[in-house]
Amino acid sequence: MKQDILFISDLHISLEKTEITRRFLDFLNGRARQAKALYILGDLFDAWIGDDDNTPPNKAIKQALKALTDTGTQVFLLQGNRDFLLGQRFADACGMTLLDEFAVIELGGKRVLLTHGDLLCTDDLPYQAFRIKSHTPEWQQNVLSKPLWLRLLAARWYRLRSFWHKRKKTQDIMDVNQQTVIETMQRHRCETLIHGHTHRPAIHDLLIEGRPAQRIVLADWKKDRAECLYWDGRAFRRDTL
Repeated sequence: MKQDILFISDLHISLEKTEITRRFLDFLNGRARQAKALYILGDLFDAWIGDDDNTPPNKAIKQALKALTDTGTQVFLLQGNRDFLLGQRFADACGMTLLDEFAVIELGGKRVLLTHGDLLCTDDLPYQAFRIKSHTPEWQQNVLSKPLWLRLLAARWYRLRSFWHKRKKTQDIMDVNQQTVIETMQRHRCETLIHGHTHRPAIHDLLIEGRPAQRIVLADWKKDRAECLYWDGRAFRRDTL
């Protein structure tokens, strides 16, 4: 009987990262099929420039996700800061459900808040400004109206620019803002928060209005190591893949 609830994020799949693609396909064909549900909390892809992009390895990923959902495992996906253009067409092709930037689920009778994590990094003001602009319908429509070959070139340029910009930022700026975390959890009335984005896997214990709470950070996937968090009906545990 399928029971586990799985959580992953930050795979950053791309044509160049063949080991991560293989590991993810193995995961979808193996461990994920034993689960009741799989939550992908953003940055499944290193860049996403439109649901019409079927260049490798996108088509294989899509087919493997569809094969998984056909077995009865529910798949839910949050957009990340790298794949925020993932849309309904892709979700429909995979048989999965797109979630809003914040989603609340119930596990063990308690509310659990899910998000990618970039919205919690409020000290990174230039990124937050770009995020607001790039999530407007006008900006996205303008990008998606370009020919596929031009979007592929633009994605390579943005990834290179992002790499150099991150080198100039301090580690603190790229981490979550603690006050934002608390206010976000209060707003959604949750005492458990699960997110990725920062690539700093950990479980942080905190107090919110005198009550114990937890912030669980998912691990990013690397070519020689990957991990998923799972809920077994009683507690959260981590699986090395």
